[in-house]
Amino acid sequence: MNWTDERVERLKRLWAEGLSASQIAAQLGGVSRNAVIGKVHRLNLPGRAKAGGSTTASRAAKRPAPAPRPANYPSRVTTRTVARAAGSNMLKEEIDIDGDETIEIRPVGNVVLPISRKLVLTELTERTCKWPIGDPMKDDFHFCGCESADTSPYCSYHAKLAYQPVGERRKAANAAAR
Repeated sequence: MNWTDERVERLKRLWAEGLSASQIAAQLGGVSRNAVIGKVHRLNLPGRAKAGGSTTASRAAKRPAPAPRPANYPSRVTTRTVARAAGSNMLKEEIDIDGDETIEIRPVGNVVLPISRKLVLTELTERTCKWPIGDPMKDDFHFCGCESADTSPYCSYHAKLAYQPVGERRKAANAAAR
């Protein structure tokens, strides 16, 4: 199915009239609901409010007013980047602190991290760990490369990170949300 100028104009008109993507797909014929949604996004057509009122009004109503700051609140808050270990990656986290606070970062427990072989994509085999490390857009991006089990794409360390029981994932997600 090709998007001709005529079909695009009809899509724009139907979208402006408030028809759903499914309704538009049915009227245009030969196109799926997902194709209509994709075209709407590529055309940057404005979104529509969901049933029950405008989105901006409902968002504004849900946000509580900020609490007033105490008189001794620092006028200038600085942002520092703090590195912390997570898995075999070092994550950087920005935190807001005032000039009087001291931050102490200590390792958590007795964690043993595997030494990465730093393999690139073309060096991976069926027996190497395929855990990505770093930013794929940077030159230092690599994969763990340690030996993996026959049934897993990851070494034993990264398999523990990747395959956690549901209860453990929920605990970790709740802890991260705090």
